[in-house]
Formats: sequence, C-alpha cells, structure tokens
Amino acid sequence: MKVLIADDHILLAQAIADILERSGELTVNVVSSRQAALEALASQSYDVMLLDLRMPGMYGLSSVVEIVTQWKDTSIVLFTGNLDRKFLDDAMEAGLRGYIPKSMPLKSLEVALRLIHTGLVFVPQVEAEAEQAQAGNGAGESTLTDRELHVLRFASEGATNKEIARLLAVPETQIKMLMRSICFKLPARNRAHASVIARERMLI
Repeated sequence: MKVLIADDHILLAQAIADILERSGELTVNVVSSRQAALEALASQSYDVMLLDLRMPGMYGLSSVVEIVTQWKDTSIVLFTGNLDRKFLDDAMEAGLRGYIPKSMPLKSLEVALRLIHTGLVFVPQVEAEAEQAQAGNGAGESTLTDRELHVLRFASEGATNKEIARLLAVPETQIKMLMRSICFKLPARNRAHASVIARERMLI
C-alpha cells in the first residue's frame, strides 16, 4: 500500500512514516505543503493520503474539496487535530474518506489506513460524538458562502473593506454587508473575532 502524508510538521510526519514502513507492507512518502502534495499525486499513484489542514497552501474546505475531487483514485483522509463536524460532513460529501486525529495511537494508525484502503469511510466514534456535541452547542450551524469565505480570508490578512472591494471589483457597501453577515453567522463580535473563529473551525 502506498501512503502519502501531507503535513508541515515534517519531523512528526517522517517519524510516523518510518514506523509505518517497518512492517514492510507500506511505502510512505512525506510532503509539507499543498503544492508539494499536488506534485506528488501527479507523479505517481497513492492508495491513501493523510492530509493536514494547516500546512502552507491550504485554505480550508475549498482546498480539501479541490484535492478530493481531482484525485478520486486516492482515498484521502484529513489528518489533523480538532475538527468541526459540519466541515467534516461537507468534505465527506465531496468524497473525503474520513478523518484520522493526530491523537490516534500509532499502533491503531496502520489498522485505520488498511480499513480506508478497503473502501471504508473512517471516523473514530469518540471523535464523532465529540464533534456532534460541539455542533449541538451551536458550532457550525450557519454555513458561510464561498464569497463570504473569500472576503474573510482577505480580512484575516489585514485588508480593509475598501481594499477588499477593490480586489473583488465590487462596491465597498457590498463588502460591509458581507462582513455583517459573516459576523452574524459565526457568531463574532467583529472582523478580528470572526477571523479567530474561522481559523479555529479551520474554515480559512
């Protein structure tokens, strides 16, 4: 089985790769950015890919969906820490094969990879229950539109409403309305708070 680990925590990823390869039945490659992952997928076929959400070049759900839909022959699973349930559901609807938390014991990781390789969707039961409880408390109930996520990414990088309006070639009043909608949906006190919440939920 060929496995690709895409994670910018390169020492951790390489250590996991070394452990997985000890069985002699897995070949593991490690990359540390979205671009490197795309190049690796294009250069050879992989059975399973562990995809970190926070490495360079990843921009939330849109990046995950892009990779999943482009590389349908590879079983792609998220490999990250805490994950918003709505985010996971949306990604799985696009073809994601599940979620492996970084807290999973290494002795269980190979078993999970083999299950995924057989075609099963893998979401740890304990993690799923925790995510459902979080969603029940209000997290992820309102979904941001693609345009709202686009605006929020610019805002999180420090762009003003006027600058965002110029970049998107729309009136500044439209950006103000979108920011109000973003803050209402998350919910957030202001644009800075919205950026923090979005990063915690791995939306941007």
